[in-house]
Amino acid sequence: MTFARPYGRSQGTLVIAAHGTRSAAGERTLARLADAVRHLREGRRVELAYLEISQPLLADVLPDLPGPVTVVPLLLAGGYHVHIDLPNVVAATRPDATVTAPLGPHPLLTRALVRRLTRAGLRATDAVVLAAAGSSDPAALSDVRSTARLLAVRLSRPVTAAFAAGGSPAVNEGLDRMRRGPAPRVVLASYLIAPGFFHDKLVSAGADVVTEPIGADPDLAALVWARHDQAAGSSLSSFTISSALASREGPASAPTNIS
Repeated sequence: MTFARPYGRSQGTLVIAAHGTRSAAGERTLARLADAVRHLREGRRVELAYLEISQPLLADVLPDLPGPVTVVPLLLAGGYHVHIDLPNVVAATRPDATVTAPLGPHPLLTRALVRRLTRAGLRATDAVVLAAAGSSDPAALSDVRSTARLLAVRLSRPVTAAFAAGGSPAVNEGLDRMRRGPAPRVVLASYLIAPGFFHDKLVSAGADVVTEPIGADPDLAALVWARHDQAAGSSLSSFTISSALASREGPASAPTNIS
């Protein structure tokens, strides 16, 4: 019989890997999210690190951490940072680490989005656009569209995915499409984790309502651990650095800052 071990430092380190942002508010939000993740499993070591821009950098943090190390990308979809940037950093600094799948799509994200929409005053007659940063990677765009479908089911209304940079339709195009319909208002659901450059673009896009980013939502904190546990429990739900680099074929997609 196998018994689950109690949580503790012997189980290694969870590293939350964010992109990085020049927004002080964005950094504060990510720090609160890291605290929420720690709170769910007290005694576990959880570190927040960044691929670029913000401090501490992932490349500086990884080498000195006690193992085993599991890295959860704080990214809502696949793309350059998940498939190229992050694996390259880990391969160069901590090749024994495990990197999990990105956060989305997942029902926990959908619940967090519904919570933000409710707080923003969503009405039964509103049209909804799920607004993400975007990517040149078609698989990343597909991830966002999958989240839009999950959100549509939860809201019992159509939800259009749109993108601030990289991807079609652009946010302004998505807003225009929804304004042609019968809805009196169009609401942008911010599919971003923290305030920053892209959320500022959403605020200025001209929607009737723009939700706050997902932020330090309890469901997002729970999702970080869910990705960690999937990686620990099944080799099919995670990938090591060697397999990630070997399986990525074709030209790399261009990076997009998702903060």
